[in-house]
Amino acid sequence: MDVACAASRLRVLLGHLRRPSAASVVAHLTSQAVSPASFHPQEFQYTQDNNVLSLEQRRFYEENGFLVIRNLVSDANIERFRNEFERICRKEVKPPGLQLMRDVTIAKSEHNPSEKVITKVQDFQEDEELFRYCTLPEILKYVQCFTGPNIMAMHTMLINKPPDTGKKTSRHPLHQDLHYFPFRPSNNIVCAWTAMEHIDRNNGCLVVLPGTHKGSLKPHDYPQWEGGVNIMFHGIQDYDENNARVHLVMEKGDTVFFHPLLIHGSGQNRTQGFRKAISCHFASANCQYIDVKGTSQENIEKEIVSLADRLYGIKGDVSMKDIWQFRGRLVKGQRVNL
Repeated sequence: MDVACAASRLRVLLGHLRRPSAASVVAHLTSQAVSPASFHPQEFQYTQDNNVLSLEQRRFYEENGFLVIRNLVSDANIERFRNEFERICRKEVKPPGLQLMRDVTIAKSEHNPSEKVITKVQDFQEDEELFRYCTLPEILKYVQCFTGPNIMAMHTMLINKPPDTGKKTSRHPLHQDLHYFPFRPSNNIVCAWTAMEHIDRNNGCLVVLPGTHKGSLKPHDYPQWEGGVNIMFHGIQDYDENNARVHLVMEKGDTVFFHPLLIHGSGQNRTQGFRKAISCHFASANCQYIDVKGTSQENIEKEIVSLADRLYGIKGDVSMKDIWQFRGRLVKGQRVNL
């Protein structure tokens, strides 16, 4: 399938998906499991009752909004994802709907696509090899602890953070992922983010502000950075700079699961190598779409719809909801609403 076919498919899907919405919705690390009988449901708001997470892990996520599971994804799988990324960069495969992103400092360069130019592969739901990440049993085992049994893969990325050019454009401003999502409730959405190599502060590890998932969605926009900002790298405009920060040092295969309201970002890559990670945002298929018009998310909706128009030539009455319905894929259980 080429881009034209993808655009045609999107038009067909939009016709089928324009159905009445459901009721409106207002816009560490231990591994020992305990039995459901030892849980106290009244204590838990952000995790589901099952026998996967230990009581300590549940309480950690409830309090902090993230949880790291060490050595979750095998070296063999990570190498397969790395190889597929390189094939995409060499244009040996061209999955429909895939977005290839470049750093703002090289976006207008004449360089041919390569691993040293492509800084992110986004929306790889049509790439069979990369999408395997979203269906790995070891990933879904933990995802269901936050979403329940009906699971949709909503947003996919392989991030290839480049060495910083000196303009600090390799950093990602502090943000909340919910800013990009027109579906709720937020407590049934989770990101799985897997390190594809050793990641620390030198090559731009994730930084999280523990406990901020308990707050509300804050207004986002492009930060006023002198060196420029990458496309759709919106950041929070107002946050408590005194809030504690945790830098997540991770080894290859380590996976962090975090809440969409958790404030997080990443620093510059000060090394000469490229820092890779693969991720997917999952949501309960029972979640419901919301209308973001008139909310703080209206700015990102306009940008996403405009990008879809440029990529696929989709014009007319298209909303952010339509885009996400096109992106979403069922990976476990039943597709209820999303």
